[in-house]
Amino acid sequence: MKTQSQNQNLKAPSRPEQLSTAAEQTANAPEVKTSRPPIDFNLRRLNRKLNTDKLLALLAKEAPEFFQLAEVVGKWVWIQFSGKQPVEITCSLSELGFHWNNTRQTWQHPCGSFDPRKFYGQRLAAPRA
Repeated sequence: MKTQSQNQNLKAPSRPEQLSTAAEQTANAPEVKTSRPPIDFNLRRLNRKLNTDKLLALLAKEAPEFFQLAEVVGKWVWIQFSGKQPVEITCSLSELGFHWNNTRQTWQHPCGSFDPRKFYGQRLAAPRA
């Protein structure tokens, strides 16, 4: 038979009283500002339409560090890094019209050439009467 003192030893230790709510903690937390440079999406849209030669010329002129890493794959241009890049570089690549391909772990630019309808063809899902 267990005594009362043995039962007290089996109890979980009491938790200290909560002094503030989560909402109060969030309200009192310092603001964290992101230092992400803005992306000009109009420029990005224009750059996505550039063909391979025009994109390479733009890279050579505006971003020679990216031009040195650029690899032409078909009509696309890929840029691959050995590790994660700072936000400034990813924003620059995005503004140049590149997008991240998570499967290939590379930045890709379609050079205005990829139209899935031309590549795969197209058809209506439901036949029309």
